[in-house]
Amino acid sequence: MTTVAPAAILLLSGGLDSYTAGAMARADGFRLFALTVRYGQTHVQEVEAARRAAQALGVERHVELDLDLRDIARSALTGASAVPLDRDVAHEHDIPSTYVPARNTIFLSLALAWAETVGASVIVIGVNALDYSGYPDCRPEYIEAFERMGRLATAAGVGGTALRILAPLQHLSKADIVRRGVDLGLDYSLTHSCYAPTPDGRPCGRCDSCQLRARGFAEAGIPDPALERS
Repeated sequence: MTTVAPAAILLLSGGLDSYTAGAMARADGFRLFALTVRYGQTHVQEVEAARRAAQALGVERHVELDLDLRDIARSALTGASAVPLDRDVAHEHDIPSTYVPARNTIFLSLALAWAETVGASVIVIGVNALDYSGYPDCRPEYIEAFERMGRLATAAGVGGTALRILAPLQHLSKADIVRRGVDLGLDYSLTHSCYAPTPDGRPCGRCDSCQLRARGFAEAGIPDPALERS
């Protein structure tokens, strides 16, 4: 008798973290359904990267959903202001202008709806609480609270199927994430992390995301293949 692998919804942005989280879930035996949201972000290269990552992960289905948040969730990432450059991300802990209000709550809610539709009891998200830009919806207590809410708000939860949100990178440094991905054989040249890419699509090297990524590869002692690709 053939056993069908359990399904998981992967929130896939095209960045290093979501790609790695997806690979970890795949290694744990999950069939992946990937969800990428075009929310009005100015750095559209990430959607193209998500397509590459989805193909590399061998997802069962990849949905690209259009949900323009520019009118209700103003952020530097949706063009409301310039993306901050050259911040000292190692010492600044304020919430930066690249925070998109309620983005993870919206994304997780969409993933929750799809999870019920395909019978998945797991949502995978690549949030990180160590090397990140200070976003409140990346904290462990937020993920735990949403998981509890999801169990109360769904037919599956009422029926006794407990929703789980897997955030396997939550307590890893960026260097640890890179090492884990390399161990899994991931090709990080497929990913895109930059918030303010140049007109020809190359990473700026100066935004928070570029700095965190560069620090992670440097501390892991591994060259970033995306820089060679660009």
